[in-house]
Amino acid sequence: MKFLKSVLAAAIGSFVAMGVLSLVSAVLFVGVMVSAIIGGEKMPKPLKSSSILELKLDKEIVDRSSDNLLDRFSGLSFSTDNKLGLNDILKSIEHAEADDKIAGIYIDATTVMGGLASIEEIRNALLKFKNSGKFIVAYGDVYSQKAYYLSSLADKIYVNPEGGVDFKGLAGSVMFYKGALDKLGIDAQIIRHGKFKSAVEPFMYDKMSPENREQINTYVGSIWSHMITGISQSRNISRAMLNDLASKLSITESKDAVQYNFVDATRYKDQVLTELAELSLLKATDEPRFVSLDKYRKYLTESNPKAKEKIAVVYALGEISDEGKNGIVGNTLADELRAIRKDSTVKAVVLRVNSPGGSALASEIIWREVDLINQIKPVVVSMGDVAASGGYYIAAPASAIVANPTTITGSIGVLGVVFNVQKGAKEKLGITVDVAKTNDHSDMGNMFRPLSNTERSVIQKSVENVYGTFTKHVSDGRKMSVTQVDNIGQGRVWSGVDAKNIRLIDEFGGLNEAIAKAANISGVMDYKVVEYPKKKDQFAAIFELLGETGVKVMNANKLDVWDMEPLAGLRKQHGTVQARLPFVLEVE
Repeated sequence: MKFLKSVLAAAIGSFVAMGVLSLVSAVLFVGVMVSAIIGGEKMPKPLKSSSILELKLDKEIVDRSSDNLLDRFSGLSFSTDNKLGLNDILKSIEHAEADDKIAGIYIDATTVMGGLASIEEIRNALLKFKNSGKFIVAYGDVYSQKAYYLSSLADKIYVNPEGGVDFKGLAGSVMFYKGALDKLGIDAQIIRHGKFKSAVEPFMYDKMSPENREQINTYVGSIWSHMITGISQSRNISRAMLNDLASKLSITESKDAVQYNFVDATRYKDQVLTELAELSLLKATDEPRFVSLDKYRKYLTESNPKAKEKIAVVYALGEISDEGKNGIVGNTLADELRAIRKDSTVKAVVLRVNSPGGSALASEIIWREVDLINQIKPVVVSMGDVAASGGYYIAAPASAIVANPTTITGSIGVLGVVFNVQKGAKEKLGITVDVAKTNDHSDMGNMFRPLSNTERSVIQKSVENVYGTFTKHVSDGRKMSVTQVDNIGQGRVWSGVDAKNIRLIDEFGGLNEAIAKAANISGVMDYKVVEYPKKKDQFAAIFELLGETGVKVMNANKLDVWDMEPLAGLRKQHGTVQARLPFVLEVE
């Protein structure tokens, strides 16, 4: 008994100590965060003349910057590896064009992240910046194809003497899980509409279907054609020559890049820094006055802050789901749109869509609100890297759709998948499941048995109904017949270039062009741009995080096979009708 009492006392003491430690940590955490917030509100020092805006894109690029300091923290560790907001990158370049303190732009091209459409928007902003007569210099140790495409417009492009330029063309790779599911004894029961609707192919096959290969070849080829056209115009190298160099892998070393006019010269970093100092009218021995994107955004001012009329920019980013806190949640975004519809000061809406789709029901809920807004004030959709399947569904009723040539869009198709783990559970784990039910199909969707023919037909009917609704929405929004929509639908994915040719989008451009178009359609001249959803209050966000921390700690030791990739995505799709991009495609 004494031993038991000792064990209990020790256990209680440990829990109390952990509780005290957690409380102290929380207090310290709040203190640090409050200090950071207060410190972050200080006005920056005046920018020095002859400054250079340093375009360093080595962090994840998201459509919208976050002012929330919590985004600079990774878990409970103090990390400053925050994301870059495309909106602030574009504003910074635009502001720098007229800023007499900025002498030019330096592109640090060694590491460039972001999707191709995001890079396209940044590149277009830089092309406009060149009209100012200020310099743009790019330097990299090694250029990826994406980094080189961005940098190709620079006045001078330099590469490390021992570096190089990766130039070999684009390839799209798809990972298939059929073999893994077979080993686990999991059967993916697939119901879909659209011969190109290949979201489920990784669960069905071990390689691409002919239709899937056709669509990937088409849109990857289209994107590559657009990229080499841009490089050709900037570097005065023919498209035929660029394709020949890529096919023969001719650009392998830095000297090859110089020989074929891909770069202007080889340089070490210190030599580039000396040249940048001279270009900005400093002494060659001076250090260039770099200002980072993160610091420069503090000098940006709100355009036309006194204007009473607004253009609302609504961000719809991530997967579309029925519930949760991350990505696009159907009713949450619908509520936001409803409030904007009723706001008489909002004269037009730009819906920024960067989404591979997801729940068909959530997409329909959002579509309804977009359609209602467009009946009383114009909605212009701005497509990011991806606006496909459910992402296109919510864009369909807009007055106009603006996308980049490298945007991935379309994928007008529907699927349903129900996973049957009965065999694997029994043979691998010795688990069996029995059910008592009131009716024949009360346990429909149970993962521990196969679907009956009746149940499969019910799901197929639901998929067909959703596809019919989807194509009708696109037909109405794009002023096309349902037959025309079906011909370009069937789940097929398109590049922005091809999407324009088949009338899925109206014109090329990024967020800025979409805002200008919304202003033009609505006829407003004096307006300010307001972003939605509104950002959370810093202090409220801190305490929300603290409230969640305990839950995260309590679940830290719980191992659930369904939480591991790629199986984590399967549970989301199980038993629901999806309007989702075919797969996570890596274009390299």
